[in-house]
Amino acid sequence: MKKIGAGLLMGLVALTSCAQKEEEMKGDKSLLWKVTGNGLSKPSYLFGTIHMLCKEDAFLSENMVKALKNADAVYLELDMDNLFDMMSVMNKMNMRNDTTLADLLTEEEYQKVKKIFEEKSSLLPFSMIEKYKPLLASAMLMESTMVCEEQVAMEQLIMEEAKKHGKSIEGMETAAFQMSIFDSIPYKIQVEELAKMVSVDNKEAEGEKELKDMMDAYREQDLTKLGDMISKSEAGMMQYEDILLNNRNHNWTEKMKKLMPEKSLVVAVGAGHLPGDKGVINLLRKAGFTVEPVVNKVRKTKSI
Repeated sequence: MKKIGAGLLMGLVALTSCAQKEEEMKGDKSLLWKVTGNGLSKPSYLFGTIHMLCKEDAFLSENMVKALKNADAVYLELDMDNLFDMMSVMNKMNMRNDTTLADLLTEEEYQKVKKIFEEKSSLLPFSMIEKYKPLLASAMLMESTMVCEEQVAMEQLIMEEAKKHGKSIEGMETAAFQMSIFDSIPYKIQVEELAKMVSVDNKEAEGEKELKDMMDAYREQDLTKLGDMISKSEAGMMQYEDILLNNRNHNWTEKMKKLMPEKSLVVAVGAGHLPGDKGVINLLRKAGFTVEPVVNKVRKTKSI
């Protein structure tokens, strides 16, 4: 399997993070970052999520819980409490013009893709999946390779904790906007990545190792390493870096700049959006804010 699918796990569309190494981030391993300075009266926090994680690896540190408790508002990539917004996205998962995978793949490729999805009993019926935008199908397939009894979305843990403290859940963007991003990439290019994932040229072991290495980097909270790994995604996707990643990072930074002077935030987005010269951490620093890592370990905390 290719890195493109693993990258999707770092955020819905955090696929091609051309994350350049930042010297100031080396040695600062954390998923939780404190934002201060530049006139802010109260700190805000950034947290790097992953779309799915094995349950035994999913936790919120004491410092993350404290940040959520003290925040005025919690922002995820999407407002997952907005049932109307989340339901409206279901139809937008499908390709336009009633296109299906059969229209984009050769017969041989189509049969391979169909077979592997049908073998994954936990997945949706292939009759539904074959209508999905191919990169969404790739992400589903990659998630199915995770070896664990139960998977957990970090966003769900964050939402549950935020609700304990009566915090509102907001979205940095809408579900409809996220789905529209996939329409900006030709389906033919997307489906080529899916076809590579199910190729039988002895790539399975390599793909599993790539996913394991990326998951290990996330568990180690090493954003620099994670960014470097995601940056090695397929070259064919690199031309869409601005659409998939950089433009969204810029938009989120601008939104945070407007909101943070008024209220303390916890902003939890795909970890692939944080590192790099054009990542959210560096963009906030360039805007004059101080962004520094906070210890994010169980039983090993420091005051924030």
